[in-house]
Amino acid sequence: GGHVSSHGSGGHVSSHGSEATDVLKVESVDLMSEQSEQNRKEHHTDLYDGDDLILRRGQTFTMWLVLSRPFNHTTDKLHLELKTGFMPAVAKGTHVIIPLVDELQDNRWEAKIVKQEGNRVQLSANSTPTAVIGGYRLSVVTSGPKTEVTSIHQSTDHIYMLFNPWCKGDAVFMDEEKERQEYVLNDIGRLYYGTKQQIGVRTWNFGQFSEGMLDTCLFVLEKSGTPVSGWGNPINIVRVVSAMINSSDDDGVIEGNWSGDYSNGTSPTAWSGSVEILNNYHEGGGAPVRYGQCWVFSGVTTTVLRCLGIPTRSVTNFSSAHDTDVSLTTDVYLDENLKPIDHLNADSIWNFHVWNECWMSRPDLPNGMGGWQVVDATPQETSQGTFRCGPTSLAALRSGQVYLPFDGPFVFAEVNSDKIYWQRNLDGTFRQIHNEKHVVGHHISTKAVGSDERYDITHLYKQPEGSEEERITVETASRHGSKPETYSSPTAEDVSMKVTVDGDGPRMGSDGSLSITFTNGSSERRSVVLHGQVAVMYYTGVHKATVSRDKMEVDLLPNGVNTLKWSLPFKAYQDQLIDQAALMLTLSGRVSQTQQVLATQFSFRLRTPDLHMKSIGEAVVGKTMSVEISFTNPLPVILKAVTLRVEGMGLQKIRKIDVGDIGSQATFSQTEKFVPSQAGARKLLASLDCNDLTQVHGVVNILVKEN
Repeated sequence: GGHVSSHGSGGHVSSHGSEATDVLKVESVDLMSEQSEQNRKEHHTDLYDGDDLILRRGQTFTMWLVLSRPFNHTTDKLHLELKTGFMPAVAKGTHVIIPLVDELQDNRWEAKIVKQEGNRVQLSANSTPTAVIGGYRLSVVTSGPKTEVTSIHQSTDHIYMLFNPWCKGDAVFMDEEKERQEYVLNDIGRLYYGTKQQIGVRTWNFGQFSEGMLDTCLFVLEKSGTPVSGWGNPINIVRVVSAMINSSDDDGVIEGNWSGDYSNGTSPTAWSGSVEILNNYHEGGGAPVRYGQCWVFSGVTTTVLRCLGIPTRSVTNFSSAHDTDVSLTTDVYLDENLKPIDHLNADSIWNFHVWNECWMSRPDLPNGMGGWQVVDATPQETSQGTFRCGPTSLAALRSGQVYLPFDGPFVFAEVNSDKIYWQRNLDGTFRQIHNEKHVVGHHISTKAVGSDERYDITHLYKQPEGSEEERITVETASRHGSKPETYSSPTAEDVSMKVTVDGDGPRMGSDGSLSITFTNGSSERRSVVLHGQVAVMYYTGVHKATVSRDKMEVDLLPNGVNTLKWSLPFKAYQDQLIDQAALMLTLSGRVSQTQQVLATQFSFRLRTPDLHMKSIGEAVVGKTMSVEISFTNPLPVILKAVTLRVEGMGLQKIRKIDVGDIGSQATFSQTEKFVPSQAGARKLLASLDCNDLTQVHGVVNILVKEN
């Protein structure tokens, strides 16, 4: 009102006239960026910690500008500029000029004045759905009637731009809201491990909205040294992330270690979330964090990609083939007596392997190849010279089109390859004696949308086992491999052999037992000479040590069935166990009457006890409560130097507790106090670690009330 009343004296009016010709300056910018403001709510970024403006591309956002005088539509000019990266360039999309327009349209950078109050104007601005993601610096450029005088106001606030699964024009668009809630906005999940007969599960804190996480994820992209101009393409981003999560050739986030010796770092089974790992990497200036194995690489990949806005899930493949020569078969070499030749058996079948799937369109491939894509950050084989894998289209894998980029043959072999047994001849050459189909790629699992159930997605990877379509797919793919002539040697087979595990399987610290069932499908007697050996394995299928060897003879009546009980005493394996407590029984033999070869490999694991967790007291934001954590040592040995990690989003920052020693068969109990900081359904996780026993973890659900 002050201005109007002062118009009484003529002198003021003339000076007011000249005021309109003054240079137009921006005095301040309000990006309306607080978590509670409409920008963050509408862009589904209100969960991110802090009050920076975090936007999703292809969507409108608003801001207020305070000017040095009221804006005059006829004579004043104003536009916004956004810059990202070290060398912003308009042609590369890293220096964006946002013009003022009268009407907003989609699919272009533009801004419109939607409100004017005195010296303040409110702008609505649009970005394109293909914009480069990352941190931008904003400047507002203004000029009055004397257009040669421009004023540039540089905002000190960062603007972050992310992928937008809510926007139809974005390559990562996903149309089901409950799927977006799970695959973009859920900051906790479940990772599956174990063997196909004994599936284990652990809860994992992804924590993509935690303090500093967004900056850390962008730091990971920066460390890759890839040009920022390519950061608008999700195919590019997932390829960069899959290379950067492992440290194998680029000082990436985590160093893999499958040796069993983790004395220079943290054991892979001890982590229960990604936040601590990513924070350590950022704070250490990009020094790789020690140590990870596949589920850790996958959990961190989910965190980084969900944080950047790409729908992502962690997926476990049980009996996952690792085909070192890309023949698309997994080869087992036996000597003249049908005993495994350890040094030749480089192809391995991992008991389980955890990778990721990301959701995106694939404009670089034929139609129909968009949707879920496999991305694997565990360093196994190099892709175009770098340890990375994917994105590989699930639709392409399902139809055997392994030649479509990227890395189709390797992923196809992980879920489909047959296991071929080769026997050494007297002259040193090998011949194929047995082909075991359907041994790899079972129970491919991910957490279900909206619940903690396991969702089996094997059908997305392959045709039903044993169907005509499936054999055609495998043989189509194999013709693109390095041994195209492999499929050729059927034999008459009337005896079958099957291995099963009793109940939940053997427990750590006790004797293990398995059943081997033989079925004679012929109307004549059959006898089998069988060699068996048990080896302690890394979960990657790499052989550590043989712990027992046997030879047995089995007689089968016509059409008869015979079951052998096979046992492994604790004493035989106790000094050799590592990490995942994985064992593998290899059986190979011949039927005397027909020379039919019987061969199979059966992996099993020793069950570890859970941590029992019980919450005590009322769960209210800001009030202290407790949780009791207890555990019984199942081993006949003392557990030395035990550590416990406790963490929970909105409940407790990561705490590491030195427990000391736990006696043989002894029970340990610890009460932890903490103060919930966020309301809603929360999970507190704990994981126990020591040299002799790993993979011990627990979770308790806590419903926190508002104060």
